[in-house]
Amino acid sequence: MLPSTPGKVKIERAGTMSRQLHRCFASTGTMFLWALFLVAMTATYLSFHSFVDTSSRYFAASWGGLHWERQIRASASPRRPPGSAEGAGLSVLVTGAAGFVGTHCSLALRKRGDGVVGIDNFNKYYDPSLKKARRALLASHGVFVVEGDINDGRLLTKLFDVVPFTHVLHLAAQAGVRYAMENPASYVHSNIAGLVSLLEACKDADPQPAVVWASSSSVYGLNDAVPFSEAHRTDRPASLYAATKKAGEEITHTYNHIYGLSVTGLRFFTVYGPWGRPDMAYFSFTRNILQGKPITVYRGKDHVDLARDFTYIDDIVRGCLSSLDTAGRSTGTGGRKRGPAPYRIFNLGNTAPVTVPTLVSILERYLRVKAKKNVVEMPGNGDVPFTHANISLAREQLEYKPTTSLEMGLKKFVRWYLSYYGYNRGTHTFNNL
Repeated sequence: MLPSTPGKVKIERAGTMSRQLHRCFASTGTMFLWALFLVAMTATYLSFHSFVDTSSRYFAASWGGLHWERQIRASASPRRPPGSAEGAGLSVLVTGAAGFVGTHCSLALRKRGDGVVGIDNFNKYYDPSLKKARRALLASHGVFVVEGDINDGRLLTKLFDVVPFTHVLHLAAQAGVRYAMENPASYVHSNIAGLVSLLEACKDADPQPAVVWASSSSVYGLNDAVPFSEAHRTDRPASLYAATKKAGEEITHTYNHIYGLSVTGLRFFTVYGPWGRPDMAYFSFTRNILQGKPITVYRGKDHVDLARDFTYIDDIVRGCLSSLDTAGRSTGTGGRKRGPAPYRIFNLGNTAPVTVPTLVSILERYLRVKAKKNVVEMPGNGDVPFTHANISLAREQLEYKPTTSLEMGLKKFVRWYLSYYGYNRGTHTFNNL
């Protein structure tokens, strides 16, 4: 039964093991190659997917091209009739054009025949659908709004290359006093970095435009001398928002001094009206009253009611347009100052402060609904107990004269609110407004 050559068994066994090892290594090598292939395919897919996604975002947010430039030029062209008493018309770049004040100013400029191009980043500080509705309103009146950020220097340079704007109305900003405690970086990004980016584009433009921009009554901060005058101190801000606006006044002064930019700063006092901002008290009060929700009414120290110098949007618009019309020319060329240029600051208010409880009672009367009020002490969130504008300088130099009382202005706002949000459909409750 045993083989005649016993060593043959060992040789055959060794050969068998060698073949098995060879097949094993061959199989392992094949698997390794397949693994490398799969890794390469996965990497290629992910890279392609990322490229497509990035490209889609780029083309969706891109600007430029012949059609885009034609839209810009058409929107920027003044349309005043030849020989008009007001002159040939302005060509104005409006930043924050889809915002509350920006929309109203753009419409007013277009209505009188000026050229207007808007720019807005449509951020989500409040419902972007309201901003898009404003943009549609502007488009229906021939105003083109570029979707872009004022921190995009290339975009601003392109706009000034396409159109020699005579004026810039800078209204883009991160608004709101209390929100600064939640997202402080957004205020630095928009109100400081964005302002510098815009001023850089303006000082390099040929010709240099005159700049009118929105500061804020918040710069008066802890000042307790009333009414607030442009001559009062503004070095004690009560909020980060106020601090960024005060910084803006110093920054614009620097560009005026070094580069010869004509600058006018406007300190707005609590602007309200149709198409307003949902974060403002009058707007949120209206919404909550109609929905049967409670409203929070803040009260100052010693149970003193808060008061604001509420200013209707139409009065603010007249002040903005008058500032544009009276702005002197910038004196720089090629980024160099050739002579002194105007630098101005004005209060734009109603000069008739009204307490917040009075505001609520007016809304209750127009809405015909009693508000559910929670009266609480004002928290330390940057708000101030009162504002009151001294407008004598604006009255003298801009012929600024507010004409709309809070009662009349709120009546117009409520009428718009009920129509815009559909409360008038199928009901006769508000027909007499």
